[in-house]
Amino acid sequence: MRVNYINLKKENLQLANKLKKKLILISKKSEFIGGEELEKFEKRFASFIGTKYAVGVSSGTSALYLSLKCINVDKNSEVITVGNSWTSTVGAIILAGAKPRLVDVDKTLNIDIKKLEKKITSKTKAIIPVHLTGNPANMKKLSRLAKKKKIKIIEDAAQAVGAKIGKKKVGSFGDFGCFSFHPLKNLSALGDGGIITTNNKKYYHWLKTARNVGHFNRDNCKFWSFNMRLDNLQAGFLNEKLKKINKINDDRNINAKLYINNLNKKYIKLPEIEKNNYCVFHLFIIRVKERDRLIKYLNKKNIEVKIHYPIPIHKLRSSKKIFSKIILKNTEKYSKEILSLPINQNLKPEQILWVCKQINNFYEEKK
Repeated sequence: MRVNYINLKKENLQLANKLKKKLILISKKSEFIGGEELEKFEKRFASFIGTKYAVGVSSGTSALYLSLKCINVDKNSEVITVGNSWTSTVGAIILAGAKPRLVDVDKTLNIDIKKLEKKITSKTKAIIPVHLTGNPANMKKLSRLAKKKKIKIIEDAAQAVGAKIGKKKVGSFGDFGCFSFHPLKNLSALGDGGIITTNNKKYYHWLKTARNVGHFNRDNCKFWSFNMRLDNLQAGFLNEKLKKINKINDDRNINAKLYINNLNKKYIKLPEIEKNNYCVFHLFIIRVKERDRLIKYLNKKNIEVKIHYPIPIHKLRSSKKIFSKIILKNTEKYSKEILSLPINQNLKPEQILWVCKQINNFYEEKK
């Protein structure tokens, strides 16, 4: 039996006719930069998340960068985040001109609030919690802390479209919510794309200008910025896919339950999800011993797995001068144990059970 980590072909062919109609419609209107589909998508996405506004941008990286520039970070600003995320989380801070300060994670793989509080200084301007794997960080405690210290929150919700704490969706807790529509995400474009959610009208208008090279109309520019727009065509595709996101997330939860119920907990540490959280399982990460040997074993069984992420951000070549002395005990330990199993919504139950069987067999055979 073959188990692929992802199946983008199947995922997009399921909507092929609707996506083709969008392409024809937008081509006839010749609305490629801005247009009706983008306006619709922004309104629908804001409503879906539960915020007043949403601004479509070119990627999740752009969303983080523009959110930071919106609050005027500079070389004297510190922004706190984690080291077990995709590089954009820290890269956006550096490119925006601020200083990244990393804090360790807890057993949920999300930011450790207790350790975070000790990192806050008079220079701290923002905190970027990452909802890794689609599992919400502890936003209630974080929101109280940020309010007390008068610090902005920029949620990195790139992997967490539709994730909730109680009935409230991530991306609606902070001053900004930053999402990615990379083709591998639960809500995916046919290329790059992202969006920023906010309840602040002033931020909303600034972000709309900033994504458009600083232009507030065709002929006049208010300030220097980059071209970071979300294409109208991608917005059109996303309008169709947004209709399916709740089912996609629920199907991933069904797959997650199969793993949780069938993997041998004697050998495997399963994801830690808080009781009141709804995780959308963009990733299903387990922690194991002898990971590299297990990967080889699974590959021989035609099971494709990944690691998110094998090298913490502070250990990357690009980070040596910035984080030369920092030690993040859990982040570094977990990076040697984490393994991402196939979780996509198009997997069949028998494929999930096959993966469980092979992982369990690997450890049983070693006894």
